[in-house]
Amino acid sequence: MAEASDPDRTEVFTPIKEHPWVSPEDSPVTVVAHNVRMRYKVQRTDRKPRKGLAGKFTHKQLVSVAALRGVSFAVRSGEFVGLIGRNGSGKSTLLRTLAGLEPPSSGTVLTSAKPVLLGVSAALIPDLTGAENVKLGALAMGLTPAQADAAFEEVVELSALGDAIDLPMRTYSSGMAGRLKFAISLAADPAILMIDEALATGDATFAERSKKAMDQMLAKAGTVFLVNHAAQTIENMCSRAIWMERGQVVQDGDAVEVARKYRWFAHNLAMGEEAKAAGLLRDAILEGETQRREAKLFEPVSAAEPDEPQGRRREAPELEPDPFTQVFSARTPSPKRTFLKTVLPDDPD
Repeated sequence: MAEASDPDRTEVFTPIKEHPWVSPEDSPVTVVAHNVRMRYKVQRTDRKPRKGLAGKFTHKQLVSVAALRGVSFAVRSGEFVGLIGRNGSGKSTLLRTLAGLEPPSSGTVLTSAKPVLLGVSAALIPDLTGAENVKLGALAMGLTPAQADAAFEEVVELSALGDAIDLPMRTYSSGMAGRLKFAISLAADPAILMIDEALATGDATFAERSKKAMDQMLAKAGTVFLVNHAAQTIENMCSRAIWMERGQVVQDGDAVEVARKYRWFAHNLAMGEEAKAAGLLRDAILEGETQRREAKLFEPVSAAEPDEPQGRRREAPELEPDPFTQVFSARTPSPKRTFLKTVLPDDPD
């Protein structure tokens, strides 16, 4: 009986879809990311005690943080792609980079149309009413006054604000404001829509309305990216999922399969089973690498940073605050942490 209820069995990852997602090769490519890297240099406070006069001053240290480390994929029209991963994995940074709001440190991003990032293109003013902001946001996204008037009723209905549409936006809750921004973004009928956590706000009714609205957009050969921490939302709404960790793609494929593997990893991590979580992450990384090699979309790209020129020192030391960093380096000896000693293989050399 114990074996029948063992949660470690592979059946927990069996997809519920009869036909898992496959790349729609007959659709045109809308978004391409090739070896995209993003690195920030920021100041970090060094709180080590110092003697004498130096101890009376706070020392600032410049450190380098790699948010994206060689991300590559191609997305086609009609796809609904979910970006999933832990906090700090690079999801929102990737979304801003794809939308053209932040240039990558290196690599290439190509899009077939100007992406619309939810909540950024709509220039909303808190002191104006929701109705006034609907027209202002539509005009800011390039609609003509006539098109803005024609889309008004549809935006109000999708936002489900009711009479609150005639109140100033500063009186709205964050959920109400998020719903209005989402509805305005769809009014522009974008070819590429990018949403960062917006669908986490609102009740079940709004979630159903938003799903129908995006299904209609996808039916017209649109492309949607959704960043959300809830794996269940990715399962329910997306056709494809990209699991990110430490600025890299762990797996890219059917939304149900990828989201369930991520949920199992996150569950074990939350329960304190760090060794098991690290093992699941390592297995997912190796499986994802195999899938990318078989897909042959791009030439193999190393996740390692380009070598520094000889004789040149780094301007800032690398900051790696997450102990799961070493999971990405199979040949790196295990640090002195018990949850990794049982996960990383011995160096064959």
